[in-house]
Amino acid sequence: MTTPARALLSILRSEGVDRIFGNPGTTELPLLDALVDEPDLPYVLGLHEGSVVAMADGYARATRRPAFVNLHVAAGLANGLIGLLNARRSGTPLVVTAGQQDRRHLVQDPMLAGDLVGLARPAVKWAVEAAHARDLPLLLRRAFALAATPPTGPVFVSIPMDLLEEGVDVAVPGRSCRPAPGPAGGIDEAAALLAAARRPAIIAGDGVGRDGAVAELVALAEVLGAAVYHQPMADGINFPGTHPLYQGMPLPTTADIHHHLRPHDVVLIAGTRAFAAHHYAPEQPIPDGTLVLQLDTDPTEPGRNFPVHIGLCGGLAATLGVLATRLRGRVPGVAERAATLGKASAATRTRIDASARDAYGQAPVDPLAAMHAIAAALPRDAIVVEEAITAGLLLRQVLRQDRPGSYVHTLGGGLGWGIGAAIGTRLGAPDRPVVAVLGDGCAAFGLQGLWTAARYRVPVAFVVVNNGEYRTLKDTLDRGSSRSTEHGRYIGLDLRDPALDWRGAGQMFGVRVVQPADCAALGDAIAPLATMDGPVLIDVSVTGHTPP
Repeated sequence: MTTPARALLSILRSEGVDRIFGNPGTTELPLLDALVDEPDLPYVLGLHEGSVVAMADGYARATRRPAFVNLHVAAGLANGLIGLLNARRSGTPLVVTAGQQDRRHLVQDPMLAGDLVGLARPAVKWAVEAAHARDLPLLLRRAFALAATPPTGPVFVSIPMDLLEEGVDVAVPGRSCRPAPGPAGGIDEAAALLAAARRPAIIAGDGVGRDGAVAELVALAEVLGAAVYHQPMADGINFPGTHPLYQGMPLPTTADIHHHLRPHDVVLIAGTRAFAAHHYAPEQPIPDGTLVLQLDTDPTEPGRNFPVHIGLCGGLAATLGVLATRLRGRVPGVAERAATLGKASAATRTRIDASARDAYGQAPVDPLAAMHAIAAALPRDAIVVEEAITAGLLLRQVLRQDRPGSYVHTLGGGLGWGIGAAIGTRLGAPDRPVVAVLGDGCAAFGLQGLWTAARYRVPVAFVVVNNGEYRTLKDTLDRGSSRSTEHGRYIGLDLRDPALDWRGAGQMFGVRVVQPADCAALGDAIAPLATMDGPVLIDVSVTGHTPP
């Protein structure tokens, strides 16, 4: 007999799930009981649902398949919503379940019951509650398919506790095969426009890295001699950082996006969801007269926020590959453009590296120097998980990463993601060293994740960039108003008095702590990353905000 609980486990295996991330309660006991004799589906325990969802997020990205999360009724789902919002924004495919209270007394409004579907709906692609045991297998198949269908993202299924306990035989539908999407229509028109461009540029969006289309984008950029930029606050490596055509990443402001695009007559935006600034500005990011081509797997994306000359919908790898083939040998002046761009990128890197090295010193160290020391000490195959806000922007300037999947970030912006995401990343990529670069404010939101790292001996270096403040908010205030700074006061933006005790935090959760005295010691703490046998927290003190 295939009971609902057995059907659930069968579907997980066939969908490639090899572990469950969760924090359980009473409504999850039927699932936990079913897992007792299933050693091939280990349960990764977290102390807080926010950390649990972040772990699954990192794991899904590292393994390139949907991850499975189990939460506890309305309260646990509410705690996990921050992770779901991050996953939705970053396009991470997750299947998330939560146990609903027993249906036989839901009418009595028992403790912790609630409208789970209504609670989840704004944070996921699709939310549903299983009404009958016979429906559960089909709903789970549908959830995995939707999570992996562009635009990828999290999906939620509420499962009443008594439904999993039913001793009925349910049918398990087979898994459907979905081929990768093919080339977009309109390629001939797009190729003609790109061939005629005098100063072409490409925005490499996160869809490029997510869909495994980096090699095709490199080929297209090279046949065009195009300047390539990462999308603002990119979540990953969508174009090699050492490539001569790579020109960096615009800041997430309208002015900086406009500044980077102004020299270009034709811009191809590939796989970039909602290409826009972080804060409102009345100006438009696309300069007048610039022709835009936008390519995405999501048919609602091209032309969504600004008019495009040509909107393409199709597989990123397939479309970029065909474009590169069509344009090879047809574009004049490629070598000259590539040489000019290569000189510019080399000069920028040399200048930034020199500035960073000049700032090396004792703690509290200059933030750019600290990021440079980390980048310089990384093993070649390391993965960097970054949730450091202001320091993260500096880190991007000094990292020279080429391999897709080597940089992990979330566009969602919900704090507390980084610790859990780094744990999930290392579990999903056990042969690659992982370092998490975290702002102290960000780390404080997700601190409970350290316990999971210690419990499972996950070898991650958690680098806390400790400036004792919410620096990004002070910087934003300085740009927008002088009212809060004219007396040197920032309300609610300091993490001192008392200072956060990172050594004590590490000891509480069973994680070794290192506090480097200077940039050299910081590099020495990062260097053993590849041979670590457990987690370490590196508390690096950096200089803070200086009012204007």
